[in-house]
Amino acid sequence: MKKLGLSILTLGAALLVSASLGSAHAATVIKIASMSPLSGSSSDLGLQIRNATELAVKDNKAAFTALGFDVQFVAYDDQADPTTGTANARRIAADSSILAMVGTLNSGVVIPSSEVLAPSHVAIVSPANTNPKVTDRGLSNMNRICARDDSQGPAGADYLVSTLKAKKVYVLNDKTPYGQGLADAAEAFMKTKGATIVTSEGTEEKSDFSSIINKVKASGADAIYFGGLYGQVGPFSKQLREAGVTVPVMGGDGYDSPDLLSLAGAGAKDIYFTTVAPPLTAVPAARVLATRYKAAYKKDLAGFGIMGYDSAKVVIAGVLSAIKANGNKLPTRTQVETAVRKTNLTSGLLTGAIDFNSIGDRTTSKMYIIQVKDAGGKLDFSTAGTVNVKSNKQ
Repeated sequence: MKKLGLSILTLGAALLVSASLGSAHAATVIKIASMSPLSGSSSDLGLQIRNATELAVKDNKAAFTALGFDVQFVAYDDQADPTTGTANARRIAADSSILAMVGTLNSGVVIPSSEVLAPSHVAIVSPANTNPKVTDRGLSNMNRICARDDSQGPAGADYLVSTLKAKKVYVLNDKTPYGQGLADAAEAFMKTKGATIVTSEGTEEKSDFSSIINKVKASGADAIYFGGLYGQVGPFSKQLREAGVTVPVMGGDGYDSPDLLSLAGAGAKDIYFTTVAPPLTAVPAARVLATRYKAAYKKDLAGFGIMGYDSAKVVIAGVLSAIKANGNKLPTRTQVETAVRKTNLTSGLLTGAIDFNSIGDRTTSKMYIIQVKDAGGKLDFSTAGTVNVKSNKQ
């Protein structure tokens, strides 16, 4: 009996030592975050960013394991709300294992959130934030792989005036930094092309657009430019067409969701939008990812999923580069921030080579003109044109 007790004690001690050694050699955790709307009217786009980032982290887990790190993914829901986004940013800053973030969807969220994260040097790579202020503030942690509104607005405006021959345009915006910035840039460009802006106004209306539609009808406008998101533009377009107004509606990449078609119904016909996120048909390299995405999330991969995946690849490359530059040891957030800004990736991405200028803008990007048109008896998105965009080196 004594011998058995001693044996058990010896075994227990051995197990404790073994557990202690195992803990001592446990892989160091590195977290990569995403932040986007996972609930609310913009969640379809936000989930694309979240899910694609998760896939990219999973795809590169082995590279971190080989260096002795356990890379983990953590997602934050900003609800497309600046206050929620800044609260999330404070949580991210407080978690020292988070070295970088992919996001956000809304410029109005990323502007204050990036300022919260800047003192902690948490690197951000955005797949979607297009307002010029996002990078013009000169924050060392803020980068984006998409084109800016001062390129996107003019691209849509030029198509409206030059291709669709609009002469009198009614300009609307959703009173957010994204929507207003887009509409302002489009309006300024249309004026240089000789178009008449019959009215320019902002609205936060979400359901009853009758008063605006009456003003559109009275104005004699032959086109509408609406800087906003699909959750607002869909119902607006439905009511617009029901009121007998058939003029084209142009906007930005905030329209880029299948939910636009369901919200607008038959009213979606002849909606046009510029998008910084490519349609799947324009990115053959994304076909394999699209299959995996559908299997994992039971939804189709869309433009912001493609952009989210490439943003995550940039973040991952930056973290791995910082690790190697630090002698394969855990890098600081500042080291990761610097490595991300120095990104110069020429392969392995879905949307082509990515490098950043001194303020964090991608030096060369593409923009797509999308039209909603009849496709085999139902309305669907169709690519109407492509625009190459180059950022000025700064």
